[in-house]
Amino acid sequence: MTDRVVRVVLADDQPLVRAGLRVLMADSSELDVVGEAGTGADAVRLARDVRPDVVVMDIRMPGMDGIEATRLITAETDATRVLVLTTFDDDDYVYGALRAGASGFLVKDMALDDILAAIQVVASGDGLIAPSVTRRLIEEFAARPEPASQARRTVEGITDRECEVLTLVGRGLSNAEIAAELFITVATVKAHVARLFTKLGSRDRVQLVIIAYELGLVAPPRH
Repeated sequence: MTDRVVRVVLADDQPLVRAGLRVLMADSSELDVVGEAGTGADAVRLARDVRPDVVVMDIRMPGMDGIEATRLITAETDATRVLVLTTFDDDDYVYGALRAGASGFLVKDMALDDILAAIQVVASGDGLIAPSVTRRLIEEFAARPEPASQARRTVEGITDRECEVLTLVGRGLSNAEIAAELFITVATVKAHVARLFTKLGSRDRVQLVIIAYELGLVAPPRH
């Protein structure tokens, strides 16, 4: 984590949601709201104009939705990361948002302090997915065909240990939990994760989770 102030844009069509987050961030010396947007198109324009560290993005907004806005923002720069914050029970776009380049996916019923902590995690270059969203992501992959041969060939480019780390990342384990599971140091886990980023062309941990599912390294639950 860095000591710098994280510059945040809030993108949500509900003014009360934006106001609640803004008020809470006002008490933090580590977060600074540099803009607000009520539509996806406005979020894209703001991201271009002010270059925030993180855009907290709703999905369902009038006009351009949060998925398309996320895709445009992440395609233009790696400097701005997107943390999707939405109403999970009414949202069918988890996979699309993560595929569009979101570095995190949270639900609005989480504690506000947890959401603020998540913003800092995403700003530091890591990614995270709410546990309930992870379950939905697994269900999404459960309905998909077996991994394609191209995906299987991708596994051949990583070592056995990196494959183990990727599997545990896919299961949602933290670096400390992976270190305990594999009896290695946290620093070694971080090194493996960094190499996975490079070898698999991933920008953050969330994309590693997606790849782990696509490769079949994490088995969906059987009902």
